[in-house]
Amino acid sequence: MKYVKLISLPALCLVSVTALCGVSALAQAQTSPATSPSATMPMGEMHKGSADAKDMKASMMMGMEEMQKMPMTGNVDKDFALMMKIHHQKALNMAELELKNGKSSEMKAMAKQIIAAQKKEIAQFDKWLAAQK
Repeated sequence: MKYVKLISLPALCLVSVTALCGVSALAQAQTSPATSPSATMPMGEMHKGSADAKDMKASMMMGMEEMQKMPMTGNVDKDFALMMKIHHQKALNMAELELKNGKSSEMKAMAKQIIAAQKKEIAQFDKWLAAQK
């Protein structure tokens, strides 16, 4: 009987892992586009007007670098506030680029809302951080 249990346990694990992989693949297939925009776009067109997009991506990447380089204090609350402040500042930068260069009135309206909300939250982080010194 022990022998059957030992064989059953690995088989059960294999079935569980296989099911998990299947569910994960199904979820990824449902959330991922079938093809990337660049897959259907000629190379020359892919880079037209992309300076603004590159600026947004550069802003995001700089924020990620700043957060990675930030020495952790060991205080979860303080580290959260410091990292979120960087994250929100980069969101502000991206929203300002949208206002400057975007064409969609809907996206510009969202950018304005983001700017207002992020500035308010950055001020809250600054206030909290100042009180911690």
